[in-house]
Parts: sequence; structure tokens; C-alpha cells
Amino acid sequence: MPVMRTIVESWPAEAEAVAPHEGPAFMEAELAPNRSLPNPAFTALMIAIAIISFSAGMLFITIGAWPVTPFFGLDAFLVWLAFRISYRDGRAREWVTVNARDIEVVRQHPTGHRRRYRLPTAWVQLRLIDPGEHHAQLALSAHGRALVLGSFLSPPERGEFAEALGAAIDTARRSLNPAQETPQDRAQEPGGAVPSGG
Repeated sequence: MPVMRTIVESWPAEAEAVAPHEGPAFMEAELAPNRSLPNPAFTALMIAIAIISFSAGMLFITIGAWPVTPFFGLDAFLVWLAFRISYRDGRAREWVTVNARDIEVVRQHPTGHRRRYRLPTAWVQLRLIDPGEHHAQLALSAHGRALVLGSFLSPPERGEFAEALGAAIDTARRSLNPAQETPQDRAQEPGGAVPSGG
């Protein structure tokens, strides 16, 4: 049975803002969770569930089984609550910017609170653990610490983003000194990503 590996996030958030880099950005990406049911469809679904629950409850009342009626209302409430939690989690965001100096990650939690992380472009290593698996992880690491990205993405989306991010990191490094390879360029595979499959 394969062992499930996990990257523990240890890269600290910035305590104070840093002056923006004056050079070009080689990637400006926004990551967001997938939510399959838009608000109008959610409203229509809840109306349908309410009508069905009310009709079923009235039916049980007419046959004398009124103690069952409250459970129909409870079912409708639990469905509503589950969707509200899902929509709240859908407010999470990650913005990733790559330039020749550093990689900036701004993470927005569902509560709206934001944290900012900054890693050195020249020394960062991009790792994709168990690509294609449900528990796949994408992380940036440097100096023995790691930052996990896109934990809310699907496995295929993590793989696609890893390729795009790796290409942006390579381009940023070459722009700093086109004639010289960095130690990370020699250590990594094309695209800047180091896949770690099981």
C-alpha cells in the first residue's frame, strides 16, 4: 500500500509590506475554488426542496403520522446549511505573482482575512506531490520551509497550475541573468517543477 506523503506548511506570513518590485511580472494568477451551483440555481433548488418537504409533511399529517413532520423541515435546513458553508468556503482566494526578485502569494481566507507570503524566485523549488491523486499537493519551498498552494483546486488543476507556475519561475530567472543558470535551474526538471509521484 503506497504511503501518503504530506507537505507541512511552514513558510511565515509577512509581518509588514515590502516595496513592490519595479520589474515586469511573469505571472499574475488568481486561484479560486470551484462552485458548481450558482446562486439562482441554489434558490430554485431550495424552493423545490421546501415544496417537497411541505407536501410530504402535510401528507403524513393527514394520515396521522404528524411526529414525522418536523424531520422534513430538518432535512431542508441541513441542505441549506451545507450549501451556505460551501458558498462561504468559496470566498477563499489565492493570488500568485512571479517576478525576478520574488514570488508573492496573497491568501484570502473565507472570513475575508488576508495573509501575504514572499519567497525568493532564485532559490525557490516547486514541488508537486503525488500528481493526479486526490491528495496531491503543490508547494513552493526554500531554505527548508514550504508554502502550499491551491489546496482547494482539483488534482488536474493543480497539475496545470504547477506547469504554468514552473514556466513563469524559469522565465523570471532567465530574465535576471540570461547567460547564467541558477543552482535551481540545474537541479530541477524543465518547467521548474519537481514531481514526486508515488
